[in-house]
Amino acid sequence: MPYYNCRVAAETGEVFSKSFLAPTSEACRRHFREKGFCILSIKRDWKKIRIAVFPHEKRINDNEFIMFNQELVALLKSGYPVLRCIEIITGRIRDMKLKEVLMMVEDKVKSGSSLSEAFSQHSRYFPTVYIASIMAGERGGNLPETIKRYIKYKKVLSQAKERIKTALMYPTVLVIFSFALILLLVNFIIPRFSDFYTGFGAELPVITRALLSFSMTMQRIFPLVLILFLLLAVVFLRIKKRERVLVWMDKLKLHLPYGGVIWRESSISLFCRTLGLLLSGGISLLSSIDIARQSVPNHYILHRMRNIQDDIKNGENISKSLEKTECFSPLALDMIKVGETSANLEGMLFDTAEVYDQRVQAKVDRFVSLVEPIIIVLMGLVVAGMLLSVYLPIFNIIRVTG
Repeated sequence: MPYYNCRVAAETGEVFSKSFLAPTSEACRRHFREKGFCILSIKRDWKKIRIAVFPHEKRINDNEFIMFNQELVALLKSGYPVLRCIEIITGRIRDMKLKEVLMMVEDKVKSGSSLSEAFSQHSRYFPTVYIASIMAGERGGNLPETIKRYIKYKKVLSQAKERIKTALMYPTVLVIFSFALILLLVNFIIPRFSDFYTGFGAELPVITRALLSFSMTMQRIFPLVLILFLLLAVVFLRIKKRERVLVWMDKLKLHLPYGGVIWRESSISLFCRTLGLLLSGGISLLSSIDIARQSVPNHYILHRMRNIQDDIKNGENISKSLEKTECFSPLALDMIKVGETSANLEGMLFDTAEVYDQRVQAKVDRFVSLVEPIIIVLMGLVVAGMLLSVYLPIFNIIRVTG
């Protein structure tokens, strides 16, 4: 979104210039006119052009998005109209991407669109669940409560992601530093010692000869390996967005030892929580199923769930249609079935999500507690082997020269 350099005059006769962020020059002109200023000129502010360092599209920060919705709920409960709420919050937003999108939403609302319609124009930034929740709140006349339920839902998801990231951070850093140390030893330190050893004519131990041979081979083929890696990366980036490739890769993830269970159960939790949120917001079952299905991050499970709506239209209940996908565990199916028979589907879906959130967290914690000592031991053995290959020849040289 561009900046515009606006030269305006106040009612007192004072003339001043101000740089203003707006989607179009007309939106900029309308903003100052509504403030009671006389617009003298509006020009594009080329000094504030922002050039992206990376071509990928910036995402909206989760914490900023949650804070925006919390402020929106507070202002709506205070009796402010929707348009005024958006105007007040937009002026305080620090995240530039969110600020730009909200200004475009504000422009749409001013032109007569509803809040859900304005947000749906920017669906690449806002999840379908959020837009559907706002639409349900507008139809039911209870927008603040609907957004409040979504905030709780979003907080749970954000906290779950942060817990998993935090748990996996230490093992990831440990692996990266270990591989960096191994590459440093193999490519720089070991070859220098080989020149030193050959001058003494002593026979090198087997472990040293093997490591030197590996080091020399790596130095020779490193450019080829690098080129091959770059080619594979380019090919992967080109084909990874194809639906068939995504389904195959995500199916492979589900068959990984231990990790497959975590991916499956986290998908079950997300589907149940999303479906419960939408149903409690008053959205119809078929629409809720379709939106909740799209929230599942695993494309293989998403593919297996493609016929759920048709099954429900043909008279089957949810638990039976989910059983056909062969992706839901018996415990989840039983809990959903209990919710259907007791006319408390929304509550049981939230309970199911809580159960699987706890199971996923327990498995992640157990995985990290097992992986950390294994990585430390393996890296210790590798480094110890390299040190032995360096120092054993020194003892041989001392024995020969002595």
